[in-house]
Amino acid sequence: MGANPILGVFFHWLGGFCSATNFIPFRYIRRWSWEIFWILQGIAAWLIAPIVLASLLVPGLWRLLAQTPAPVLWHTILWGALWGIGGLTFGLAVRYLGIALGYAIALGFCTAFGTLLPPIFNGQIYAVLHSQGGRVILAGVAVCLLAIAVNGLAGHMKEREVSERERAAAGERDFAFGKGLAVAIFAGIMSACFALGLASGQPIALRAKTQLLTLGRTDLWQNLPVLIVVLWGGFATNLIWALYLIWRNRSGRQFAGAPGVNPMAPVAADAATAGRRLAPGELTRNYLLAIAAGIFWYFQFFFYSMGEARMGKYNFSSWTLHMASIIIFATLWGIGLHEWRGTRLRTRIVVSCGLALLVGSTVIVGWGNYLVAH
Repeated sequence: MGANPILGVFFHWLGGFCSATNFIPFRYIRRWSWEIFWILQGIAAWLIAPIVLASLLVPGLWRLLAQTPAPVLWHTILWGALWGIGGLTFGLAVRYLGIALGYAIALGFCTAFGTLLPPIFNGQIYAVLHSQGGRVILAGVAVCLLAIAVNGLAGHMKEREVSERERAAAGERDFAFGKGLAVAIFAGIMSACFALGLASGQPIALRAKTQLLTLGRTDLWQNLPVLIVVLWGGFATNLIWALYLIWRNRSGRQFAGAPGVNPMAPVAADAATAGRRLAPGELTRNYLLAIAAGIFWYFQFFFYSMGEARMGKYNFSSWTLHMASIIIFATLWGIGLHEWRGTRLRTRIVVSCGLALLVGSTVIVGWGNYLVAH
């Protein structure tokens, strides 16, 4: 099956929904510190899910990885480790800015760097600039960045309009626009390293594609082995930081039920039971929610890999589609969770305009890929 940008856009939308939903289970985890549920969701997202699904869908997975040249593996792991730093600070951006705004600003910078750096590094950018479809794709990237700027403006307006009590009630007890903006910018730039990791791992994907087609399988799964390697690097970075926080905060006992404070939960949720050990049922529920968050996280890139395989010649545009889709669904989640309650009508209009521009950007990028494919 060859290029099919329409199907590719659909897969990216599915991935965007999964990514935007990743943080929702965290809101319902009771009396666990951030580092506890973060590393648990990481084990599910960056180790277990990638290995299980790739093992099921890519025959000879471990033989393929064992035969990959060491420089390819290490470069891919290195970009994954740098992405892991972005992933850590991304969680802080959501903590300080809320789901809607944190996603919008962090992923805005991630969109720009993650989309443009791979074609610049591999020398493809010249061809992109001199083709009609390529210029349409870049126009879609520009519209996406404009949309993110609009969302950033909405966040600034929100900070001036919503009281601290209202933000805490919506699960934004640590809302701080200035601090969150700085963290989100750093997180977005570092998170773009994931796209570079995927680009570095393309020799693995090409071998997987050849192997799958030889066996009469679909090549939709060609990028799954690459995800395993990128996520090894990301997991290492996150594990080191989480273990440091567990040691510094002495929060390891929370794995067995000792109480902590979840900074992403609404204040009222933990108020009645603060300081009390978690009952066995509550502890089990926390574990299941953390695992669910991890599974949602991984499926964003499961669908991303499928979408990228169908975008055609200029598949670097997959990054823009993925980021825009995440922000769209994160904004919708933010609206559904009342993160914009207490704002004025003009602020909600600005948010709606940003959302409409994001939807438009995915259409433009998809159209550009269609022109390239035809």
